[in-house]
Amino acid sequence: MTARGKFATTINCMDGRTQLPVIEWMKATFGVDYVDSITEPGPDKILFDGNSGLVESIKNRATISVQAHGSQVVALVGHGDCAGNPVPKDVHFEHVKKGMETIRSWGLPVKIIGIWLDDVDWRVEQIAVIEPN
Repeated sequence: MTARGKFATTINCMDGRTQLPVIEWMKATFGVDYVDSITEPGPDKILFDGNSGLVESIKNRATISVQAHGSQVVALVGHGDCAGNPVPKDVHFEHVKKGMETIRSWGLPVKIIGIWLDDVDWRVEQIAVIEPN
């Protein structure tokens, strides 16, 4: 079953400041109508650390987005001033890139992108891409 319209998926922080900038960027960049949002505090750290319970929950929700809505791209977001992962920007980049590898291991037929969201002007920066197999 695939929903009407084009979908993308974000694995984003629960921080309300991050939602709209990322959704708007995803719509403009990938020409999608809708963005499914999977939120956790500090999701880049969760996928970096590999906490099996939370990772499995995120995986299950991403799989639903891909299978039910036909999402073609999954974005993992790290952002400045993150209460769930209060580390410097360079560490976020490391967490996002390793987290993208975790997403790749799920075998979903999607493009995986890593995003940095600046906490000064909430501008999105794409930092890495993994093309679908």
